Amino acid sequence: MVLALSGCSGSSQGSNSKTIKLGLLEDRSGDFSLVGIQKYHAAELAVDQINQQGGLLGKKVVLDAPDTQSNNSVYQQMAKKLILQDHVVAIMGAYSSASREAIRPIMDQNKMLYFYNNQYEGGVADNDTFLTGAVPEQQIVPLMKYMIKKFGPRVYTIAADYNFGQISAQWVQQSVKQDGGKLVGQEFIPLDVSQFSSTISRIKAAKPDVLVTLLIGQNQSAFYEQWAKQGDKSIPMASSVNLAQTYEQLRFAPPTMANMYVTTSFMQELDTKYPGAKTFVDAFYKKFPHDKYVGQEAEAEYSGIMLWAKAVQKAKTTDRDAVIKALESGISYNGPTGPVTIDPKTHHVIRNMFLVNTDSKQKIQIDAEYKAVKPDWLSTAKGVDLPKKPQSHQYTPLGN
Repeated sequence: MVLALSGCSGSSQGSNSKTIKLGLLEDRSGDFSLVGIQKYHAAELAVDQINQQGGLLGKKVVLDAPDTQSNNSVYQQMAKKLILQDHVVAIMGAYSSASREAIRPIMDQNKMLYFYNNQYEGGVADNDTFLTGAVPEQQIVPLMKYMIKKFGPRVYTIAADYNFGQISAQWVQQSVKQDGGKLVGQEFIPLDVSQFSSTISRIKAAKPDVLVTLLIGQNQSAFYEQWAKQGDKSIPMASSVNLAQTYEQLRFAPPTMANMYVTTSFMQELDTKYPGAKTFVDAFYKKFPHDKYVGQEAEAEYSGIMLWAKAVQKAKTTDRDAVIKALESGISYNGPTGPVTIDPKTHHVIRNMFLVNTDSKQKIQIDAEYKAVKPDWLSTAKGVDLPKKPQSHQYTPLGN
């Protein structure tokens, strides 16, 4: 099935069609649904707004959005269906990096334009893939520099045991070394683990100045309540995923998430600082009044669809090659917290970033703002220039 469309554009709907089908693969059930529902609803909001403004190319955009159930096998099945049976023009989606890597080869083999709208561990260089979420040079690098300078050099890392956690931990290790710190402990924890007593004991024995947490999903979020009861709350926590994704500051009673530092591209609390963020959050809750949070990945999904729409308008077609060329021209749009711009060489986005922390009552404080941070590690360190040299590879900071 996958090879049946090899060599095709992956984006050819009949010219007489009155609609443009956009594929969406997000987790509305299962372990990742806390974020998946946010992303699904953000996609619905984006498509509604596009259609309210007349659609694209005189046509209505329609979402084709099966529930991927936090299951990578379902991701693969649904990706094939969207391409081979439903004939979508592009596909958005995936929360976990494992889900992305389960479907990215399918996109490549079928020459399907794919957007991964999610914070992740970085390193993907793929001419069919565009990535609108934050990456380590925008998150982990400034975060570790800040934490070591403020709290001290001794760092302990706990991370989810799959490619996101493993590669993100490499970035932490490299950043700690560059900033004159010392890694005093590192653990990789399977996604189904929800009991952390032994891990907490090891952390306390190591006496770190900073605890880096790279945990995801509802099972692993149990760590924070256990840490609040058994751990040492004087140790500050640092993360690239918490608060802004799964809103632990609202889900857990204070002071469970107090003293947590996070670098993020968006969270709903920024609506007090940016009028664009308030407009986005207000529109989201007007459409989905019963939702509980508008987080980083909801904004990434929304921005990904808006960038795709601008590229379609510029290309005057949904043809994959023409849309990619338009995206690689440096397409930009004014997002909820400022410009979001495609970096042509890497297919990632240049965007504003924020370093925030929680006080004792878990209220969000903004510590620093970084303007127009470039995702340029792939181009500067690995020589990636996708318009000139197409490829499909994921690079890692301590490997190839």
